[in-house]
Amino acid sequence: MSGIFFNPNGNNAFTEIVNNRISKVFVDKTGFIGETIDRLDSDSKLIAFTRPRRFGKTIMARMLASYYSKSVDSMELFSTLKISDYKGQKLIDNKVTDITYKTYLNKFNVIYIDMNTVDTRYLTYLNGEKVKNVADIVDFLEYQIISELKDHVPFGPILEKAKIGNIGLTSALSSIHKSLGITFILIMDEWDLIYREYRENGKLQTKFIDLLRGMFKSSDCLECFSLVYLTGILPIKKYNSQSALNNSNEYSMLRPAPYETYFGFTKDEVEEIVKKPLCKLTHEELKKWYDGYKLNGKDIYNPNSVVSAIVDGVCQPYWSGTSSNEEVIRLINMNFRGIKTDITKLIDGIKIPFNSNNFQNDMVTLKDKNDIFSLLVCLGYLGCIEKKNGLKLAHVPNQEIKQTLLSIVKGQKWSRRTDIVKRSEALLNAIIKKQDGEKVAEIIQDIHNSSAVSLLDYNSEESLTYCVMTALQWSTMDIYDSHREEQAGKGRIDLVYVPEDDESPLIIIEFKYGKSAEEAIEQIKNQEYYKRYKNQYRNIMLVGINYSKSTKEHQCLIERLCN
Repeated sequence: MSGIFFNPNGNNAFTEIVNNRISKVFVDKTGFIGETIDRLDSDSKLIAFTRPRRFGKTIMARMLASYYSKSVDSMELFSTLKISDYKGQKLIDNKVTDITYKTYLNKFNVIYIDMNTVDTRYLTYLNGEKVKNVADIVDFLEYQIISELKDHVPFGPILEKAKIGNIGLTSALSSIHKSLGITFILIMDEWDLIYREYRENGKLQTKFIDLLRGMFKSSDCLECFSLVYLTGILPIKKYNSQSALNNSNEYSMLRPAPYETYFGFTKDEVEEIVKKPLCKLTHEELKKWYDGYKLNGKDIYNPNSVVSAIVDGVCQPYWSGTSSNEEVIRLINMNFRGIKTDITKLIDGIKIPFNSNNFQNDMVTLKDKNDIFSLLVCLGYLGCIEKKNGLKLAHVPNQEIKQTLLSIVKGQKWSRRTDIVKRSEALLNAIIKKQDGEKVAEIIQDIHNSSAVSLLDYNSEESLTYCVMTALQWSTMDIYDSHREEQAGKGRIDLVYVPEDDESPLIIIEFKYGKSAEEAIEQIKNQEYYKRYKNQYRNIMLVGINYSKSTKEHQCLIERLCN
């Protein structure tokens, strides 16, 4: 018998992808099942994995349900996947026994709690007939699971004999375990929903964490489980310096080791994906847009964005379409210790140190910039680099997040008052209105000397291009679309800014390293880069920029072509 929460049926997002893996992007992460097998009935059987939205948490939870649940037959599904190679040993009946992936395949009663489903069903319940003793979503969660357990033979008579009512999940599970000696596997997806969606209701949060404590910290109920697997965005809530469930083993974006590679795509996995006929994008494009989450030194790509880009055939921001930017706006506008300025610096490529030790793992108890950065790392809007001395560095991980944050910050009135945005607007103004090459060179020199660029090996046109694009990103994002190495005339333009309106001029930029700005302008003309655009744009700005290796200074020349 299967239900919504108790032994759900085997048809889910994981099985759908596996069964259609020829036509879909499928990365085999079933090796993770072996990691959970090793923890069954051990002192480390309570595990929590927290990652940002769209990082594969639900797929992994569904995968575990499909593997362990008695309600399905998954032999054929898993027989060709990586988990089929699993071999290990377990102490069974006081004897060391060799085991394979078949040993525990479909052998457990699984309680699968998707908190998003609970929340949706609870909102529907509020508009219908009320049940005695069900006063809030926590009561409703217990009521739903107990109702399904009562419908299952032989659990129903046991719960009736124990006089278990509509709520009292801890007592219900204990009664079943003591009567039958069986254990459950509990999988809770989005465990932190109450801390995110009901974040102002402290009483409800306390009630929910008390329920979890009752199940996972009391010896009577903890022994009811062979494995407890929690997923969410936020790590388990802290009270003072202690986790509310300090007997759990937590693996978050702030402390991911040793399971970094199971959530998100690795470099090797993306290399295999781009070889498939369904992928029309290059590895370099996917890396630029979706890589950069440094988990314990390993590069991790946003999996949902990679899949979406491959399906659409174009790299673009998918992040803002899958999570709420309003939360980021709220956090930035709290302005702890000048965080507005720090966010603009992060977008410009600067890495900023922070400390996550006092972060309470919620969205309300935020005391300073360290807490804001810690929360943004958990939400996926910042990456986190762990240094050997324990210091953490916040950074913007990739182009997708950069574009998202850039759009958020540009939408705030205060952004125009920041020095970085003012400098960007001054640079664009010097190019298209004043044609002031000396001012352009001066601003680029200032940016080159900043910590965002000086950390690069500034010894090529590539570095110079990055410097200028970094400088212009704030002032051009609403009116220009930038392209590098654009095919035009007799070659490729280093950098072109194409306006989205009819009034702004098109900007063609050619870079030279150790030569001269005059040579850069001559190349634009000799290679006829501008001819492709002459019929469409009335004004075209030709910009030549050179960096002198000997003087360590920039030079810029600007010419305007008018039709």
